[in-house]
Amino acid sequence: MRLTSRKSPAHGIFTTRDHPTIVFLTVCTQARGRWLTSQGVHETLRIVWREAWTWRVGRYVLMPDHIHLFCSPVELEVSLGWWIHFWKSRYSRRDPRPDHLWQRGYWDTRLRREDGYAQKWDYVRYNPVRAGLVKQPEEWPFQGEIDLLDW
Repeated sequence: MRLTSRKSPAHGIFTTRDHPTIVFLTVCTQARGRWLTSQGVHETLRIVWREAWTWRVGRYVLMPDHIHLFCSPVELEVSLGWWIHFWKSRYSRRDPRPDHLWQRGYWDTRLRREDGYAQKWDYVRYNPVRAGLVKQPEEWPFQGEIDLLDW
């Protein structure tokens, strides 16, 4: 049997009404373009995430070339991939600049335990500090929380 290598990560989040689903998601800009950290981009993303209501956006951090966010399904029938495609499209309609493009894929992982959300968030919120952009995570203006994701 020959194993083939993947060019993109495997996707497919198992969701059920019996157990909370919180997904840690990373979405990058095309060619790692550094355009995400402006107030206009931040506000536009907040608008399109609210419009894309079939998944809720919890805490998030925008880095210059990628986004880390936590999300949870509202409609179990709507796949994570479809939801991401939807909000990327909405964003691109609102901001059609040719250098504001998204990478095709994304990276996702379902959190397994309640403490996983807190641990991942603690790691994510320090990304701007590790990148040398601020001294303390609270100083980073491109972060927030739209919906409270309950475990």
